[in-house]
Amino acid sequence: MTREVYLGRHRAYDGRHRAEPDPDGLSVWATAQHTGPVQRRGRYVPESVKHPARMLPAIASHAVHAYTQPGDLVLDPMCGIGTTLVEAVHAGRDAIGVEYESRWSDIADANITHAHTQVATGRASVIRGDATRLRSLLPAALAGQVALVVTSPPYGPTVHGLVRPGADGVAKFDNAYNDGTDKGNLAYRDLTGLTDGFEQILTGCAILLRPGGTVVVTARPWRKNGQLVDLPSAVIAAGVRAGLTPTERCVALLAAVRDGHLVARPSFFQLQAVRKARAAGTPLHLITHEDVLILTKAAQSDPLGAADD
Repeated sequence: MTREVYLGRHRAYDGRHRAEPDPDGLSVWATAQHTGPVQRRGRYVPESVKHPARMLPAIASHAVHAYTQPGDLVLDPMCGIGTTLVEAVHAGRDAIGVEYESRWSDIADANITHAHTQVATGRASVIRGDATRLRSLLPAALAGQVALVVTSPPYGPTVHGLVRPGADGVAKFDNAYNDGTDKGNLAYRDLTGLTDGFEQILTGCAILLRPGGTVVVTARPWRKNGQLVDLPSAVIAAGVRAGLTPTERCVALLAAVRDGHLVARPSFFQLQAVRKARAAGTPLHLITHEDVLILTKAAQSDPLGAADD
């Protein structure tokens, strides 16, 4: 029996988070027409807000619809609160996630259960463990079965989190992956260690991907001590070393598009950092997008050009 290898490239779809259909092939994803809280409201359990680095649901949803078909299997090896999994099951795909910290895997389980109360038709499960050892965590029978991987590496041990005004100023909370005692989380590694660990993750993903399968990674550069840390390029290099082929580089907007203009949706601390930098003479601007890095696993074909049986 001949198996068709799906090589979808940004098919138009009527997604829940889309304001209007995009043309086929568009590399700019309009994924912040609504704010993150609005996208999650009612769709995710309230505890989801506690994760310090949540992917926008619209980004995961766009990737799932663009690169898979109903019934396909989607994997997120660093699934956090399960955003990729929730969007996959709502789209009629099956999904599996791996999460290092039990705090987040418990919330991911709750989000999947909540999705099923909303009549999501896909199936999903979460495995707690270290994604750098995917082959030992997931059943060998899954090798070659995954259609799509959607994930994002951490940007460091602390990120924006939430803020609460008080008598002594603005307090920051829920801005760390854990209390810092467990350095196994990739967030606590330097760029070299993070890249090495992510290469291990992508190597495991390459084994699980079916021929022609797709990996979607969101990443963006950041500044450390004034120097630019080019995480997207490091991710691409890690993917190549893992045996994957870079095929597209897209942009997922973190700003809304209104009347032909971008409407930024910065956090309090992003605004604060930009204002301080400009006051010091550095022309820093708000970040309004995530880089979306698309890599694929080679499709294996027979000499006549048909897909493998």
